[in-house]
Amino acid sequence: MARRKTLKLATFNVNGIGTRLPHLLAWLEKEAPDIVALQELKALDEAFPADALEAAGYGALWHGQRSWNGVALLGRDTVPVESRRGLPGDAKDTQSRYLEAAIHGIVVAAIYLPNGNPVPGPKYDYKLAWMRRLHRHAESLVDLPHPVAMIGDFNVIPHESDVYDPKAWRKDALFQPEVRERYEALLAQGWTDALLETFGEERPYTFWDYFRQHAERDRGLRIDHLLLNPVLAKGLKEAGVDRWVRLQEKASDHAPTWVVVKAPG
Repeated sequence: MARRKTLKLATFNVNGIGTRLPHLLAWLEKEAPDIVALQELKALDEAFPADALEAAGYGALWHGQRSWNGVALLGRDTVPVESRRGLPGDAKDTQSRYLEAAIHGIVVAAIYLPNGNPVPGPKYDYKLAWMRRLHRHAESLVDLPHPVAMIGDFNVIPHESDVYDPKAWRKDALFQPEVRERYEALLAQGWTDALLETFGEERPYTFWDYFRQHAERDRGLRIDHLLLNPVLAKGLKEAGVDRWVRLQEKASDHAPTWVVVKAPG
């Protein structure tokens, strides 16, 4: 197999991998990403569809959990090499929200950051604590001499231009000033927000709720992010959102969000 000159990395909150497996497989076949982070599997480890993904050409690692959590990493024509399972900093935290592996020469962290609603409350406190832990761990990754990507559903609306109606989301945990400030502090470590870098003020949305035909009317949010360390950001080629996936019948409320970078080596 010839060495790839570029790699396509993508993140996709599937909102239940059992229910959305046909959507996932159709997207993989059409768009052929090389590296994929999945969130919100809503499945225990034994229910993960590894055989179906292998038949589609993807090796997989996964960290499943019942209910709203669960993350996975996929590699096209390769099996990811796991480096970390779970975000460090709290041994009592059993929620499946972080998975890290080497794939095609890139260290990739799959992230499903807590939603945090309602505000105030224990779920919001957990979100802020999780972001503090992520900040500490990200500091150990950003200056590595090899390419690193942190990609996933961050459940953060960074700017007012990242939401169709800022006033409607003012009290939501995704849009709290403290949450946005912590996201900016993460970027200040040296990470590049690929969609922001590529599109500037005309950034596409990545999530549309199920109400009032918001997807069809493009009334969405940008909460799925691809952060690249300086080594990887030097090779940034393009980025985008596969909104067509969200417009399918019974689709996830997120769309796959991707970046193309120069391949390592």
